[in-house]
Amino acid sequence: MGNLTRADLGDLNLFRVIARAGGFRRAALELDITPSGLSHALRGLETRLGVRLFHRTNRSVSLTEAGSELLARLNAGFGEIEEGLEALNGYRGKPAGRLKINVLTDAARLVLGPALSGFLAEYPEVRLEVVVQDDFVDIVGGSFDAGIRFGGRVPEEMIAAPLGDNLRWVMVASPGYLASAPILEHPSDLSKHRCIGLRMGTGAIYHWEVERGPERLTVTVEWSVVVSETALAIAMAETDGGIAYCQESLVAGRLKDGSLREVLPEWASFGPAFHVYYSSRRQVPQALRALIHYLREHPATQR
Repeated sequence: MGNLTRADLGDLNLFRVIARAGGFRRAALELDITPSGLSHALRGLETRLGVRLFHRTNRSVSLTEAGSELLARLNAGFGEIEEGLEALNGYRGKPAGRLKINVLTDAARLVLGPALSGFLAEYPEVRLEVVVQDDFVDIVGGSFDAGIRFGGRVPEEMIAAPLGDNLRWVMVASPGYLASAPILEHPSDLSKHRCIGLRMGTGAIYHWEVERGPERLTVTVEWSVVVSETALAIAMAETDGGIAYCQESLVAGRLKDGSLREVLPEWASFGPAFHVYYSSRRQVPQALRALIHYLREHPATQR
């Protein structure tokens, strides 16, 4: 191909993104360009190389043998470039560059939401992208620098650091619902109530775990409704829809003003804190180190 031009390097990186995303449409969304523009750039690259890099159909794209070989070499080469650029942060007064993280909805509200304005004010040269997603995500394959999940759900091969203390989980309902509902004296009484189930990002329905001293119980009932977002479960509970199970911090204000009441408070339980995690096989960006430090120095309970 001769000497690489700036356009060649740009198009080779576009090729990497298409391969990682598995198609033009997803890659175009990630790159914030049109699919037709991305397709045109790739055709130009293939013309200059004289080799087809993708097999294309109306529904999908897949790498050719040549494309697979090129991608492996490019990933190694661009990885070295990215690490070289990251190393320059050691010569700066403060971290700079782009940082992309994937977080649970609840973590976005409780951990990041209150902290990001302060972090970005302290580190104005960091360009941060936050993807809020409850589905299980391969952060390496998705080109994320880090993720935030509950401690018990972090992949084993990742390096993880807790962000704050363990989380208290509670059952809540509105005064209106409780006024007309059957008496609740023990978790076994929940079978007589409208309980709002939560489907996790893994696809499984979460069965409430409750404890009282040494006693541990898992609540299994006929859910009156199943939702995939905690905020919706809380909204339903607040409007007399039944009993929801959530982190205490999400409903602290409602418990204080009386719009929600804790159900069987002696049966609250504690679970692992939110953890930030990242690959052990990649150089940790200085901007990520700064974000982790900031979040740990400014825990949500103090904001």
